[in-house]
Amino acid sequence: MSDTSNKEDELAGTEQPFVAHLVELRDRLIKAIVAIAVVAAVLFVYPGPAALYDILAAPLIHSLPKGATLIATSVISPFLVPLKILLMAAFMGALPVVLYQAWAFIAPGLYLHEKKLVLPLVVSSTVLFFIGVAFCYFFVFGQVFKFIQSFAPKSITAAPDIEAYLSFVLTMFLAFGLAFEVPIVVVVLARLGFVSIEKLKSFRGYFIVLAFIIAAVITPPDVVSQLALAVPMCLLYEVGIWAAQIFIRNTQPPPETSAADS
Repeated sequence: MSDTSNKEDELAGTEQPFVAHLVELRDRLIKAIVAIAVVAAVLFVYPGPAALYDILAAPLIHSLPKGATLIATSVISPFLVPLKILLMAAFMGALPVVLYQAWAFIAPGLYLHEKKLVLPLVVSSTVLFFIGVAFCYFFVFGQVFKFIQSFAPKSITAAPDIEAYLSFVLTMFLAFGLAFEVPIVVVVLARLGFVSIEKLKSFRGYFIVLAFIIAAVITPPDVVSQLALAVPMCLLYEVGIWAAQIFIRNTQPPPETSAADS
């Protein structure tokens, strides 16, 4: 009796008509957009778009010579750039809600053992992305900007453009956020059977080389930022191998047993 009820629970929601899925998808998207809009409205009131830009620019400002500031080479840049930062911050602030809506949409079509796999991956990937962004902002930016300014001739007055700085920040945030997703990629590849744990361990040396190549391509041409990206990637690769073994052991599908065997 219990086996029958478990199977019915696993298959619950998998036979919804196509239109019902579209309606639910629309509702989930609306909720996600509303969440982003609410966070954007709150951030617009406090601390405000200008203050958000000041926070984002703080690591660069602290490394510039005294009295140096950022400049705007376009007439509308002082308006558009803080607005873009506001939208970026709103999306990141509402990201847990957005991911929850995505999870709530796909969860009814998953088996119980698949839910045990997907939900932890959604939560952990979100946390790791935020950790990567925070690591980039609080540690990497300060060290990189100090290193770059130490090579600047005294005859040069540093006055970075705000749009160029925003583009640089977004690239770095995305690079470090995705780099910190290495354990998730390793876990998924191992859990789906594309690679074995033994192959992941044997690939360790190649991944170290690959990590430094990626860091050299993505980050600025300085040793500090390249090491700051490559070293965490190598460490997180080891974390991914360890986590993959745990996930494989705890997210296996239940054995298929017939009524006669039971």
